[in-house]
Amino acid sequence: MSMSQGEKLRLIRFSEQLNKKELTDLIEVNYTTYHGYENDKSRMTLDSAIKIFGHPRFHKYQDWFLYDRTDPAKGQIAPALAHYMPDESTSSR
Repeated sequence: MSMSQGEKLRLIRFSEQLNKKELTDLIEVNYTTYHGYENDKSRMTLDSAIKIFGHPRFHKYQDWFLYDRTDPAKGQIAPALAHYMPDESTSSR
């Protein structure tokens, strides 16, 4: 089961130990707009995605966010809180 866009954004923010205001100030995206993204009220625009993943602090999550994959050798990781395990394809639930 895949995570929603909002869930992924929230995990990234939590992993970076930022509140929404700190993150939106850092990437220069309107707070209310970002809040809608995190709560799955609206889909993230391309401009916002470029602002987030173009920022050096968040570039490392780009492949995980877009494709559900990581490549640590290329600096592409999952957020620390994601518990992302690419080798597992089934859940015990």
